[in-house]
Amino acid sequence: MTTRLAITGHRGLSAELEAEVDRMIRAEVTRDGDVVGVSCVADGADAVFAQAVLDAGGTLVAVLPASRYRETLPEDYRPVYDGLLARAAKIVQLEFVTPDPHAYMEAGKRMVDESDALLAVWDGLPGRGPGGTADVVAYARSKGVPVTVLWPEGAVR
Repeated sequence: MTTRLAITGHRGLSAELEAEVDRMIRAEVTRDGDVVGVSCVADGADAVFAQAVLDAGGTLVAVLPASRYRETLPEDYRPVYDGLLARAAKIVQLEFVTPDPHAYMEAGKRMVDESDALLAVWDGLPGRGPGGTADVVAYARSKGVPVTVLWPEGAVR
């Protein structure tokens, strides 16, 4: 059986927090056998998830919010992004040119709509802007898609 898992989560995690999140994601990715991971492949939780899916022998589907998305990612992260995209089995490019909150939300909806479940690397707090992790979690819950929140006890962003 193949499980389609989407990811939403925070960016800009400390190295220590990212390492703990990586352990938590890997435990979820290997839980149910074959996995198709659906990710926007941003730095942070998205990239950790994408790498975990590939390491587990799974298939990566990249959903890109806008054609100029790469330009908005941290410059030192772009080689990692390029490497993950090169290993993606499928790339879904949304029609937006410039990534903005609307494009991010549409990408989140697309991932949820094409998945069996959502992993959320989320501190449980309201979003810092529209289209973020909290909004994607709310959308998934409104659609009845199971959400697993992954956040280390006591961790702070």
